[in-house]
Order: sequence, then C-alpha cells, then structure tokens
Amino acid sequence: QVQLVESGGGLVQAGGSLRPSCAASGGTFNNYAIAWFRQAPGKEREIVAAINWSGDGAYYADSAKGRFTISRDNTLNTVYLQINSLKPEDTAVYYCAADGRGSGRILGTAENSYDPWGQGTQVTVSS
Repeated sequence: QVQLVESGGGLVQAGGSLRPSCAASGGTFNNYAIAWFRQAPGKEREIVAAINWSGDGAYYADSAKGRFTISRDNTLNTVYLQINSLKPEDTAVYYCAADGRGSGRILGTAENSYDPWGQGTQVTVSS
C-alpha cells in the first residue's frame, strides 16, 4: 500500500497561487486514483478533485472548477493541485488520499472510498 505525504501549502494573499504536492512511496503508484480533499475550520471535509491512474481522467467539485487543476507525474510518484486566484474561503487543511479500486480507474468522491490518507498541508489565504 502506498504512503502519502503532502507538501506545498502555505500562507498566501488572496489572488495568489499555490501548488500543493502529494508524494507517494511504497506500493505501485499508478494503480491508484488520487484525490484531494480539504477541511476548513468548523466544516466537514469535502472533496476538491480526483485524478485516475493515468492522469487522463479527472473529477472536480463545483467549487473547484475553473481555479483548480489536478495533475500527476507517475515517474515522480507525485500528484499536484494547482490552485489559482486563491480566495480566503480556500483556507483549509488539504489532504490527498488514494483509491486502488479498479487499479486506479475509478474516480470516487466519497471519503470512505479512499485509503490511505496523507497528514495534510495547511493552506491559508489572507484577504
């Protein structure tokens, strides 16, 4: 099973950009779909985007369409989440998680479809 470690969060002003990364080790990375979730203070965790094993299929939550881009580099065992035009409401802990169903061909949206999870990276957007 893969292990996941997020990085690349930080403090940024509204309108700026960030590109958190999710690095995997162990297991066979390209057998997994990978998703990004986020949890804002006082709110439930929600899915942001997901990408299939090859990178040619992706899902975006409505809140992520237009400003978020998920991508992966299977040679580096890494998934990225490019976030542009950041807003204060994007402030959250961002988690990546892996789903091995269908060898990574299924793009699930439910939290319980995904295991394992990374530890999260904090994104804070100031106004």
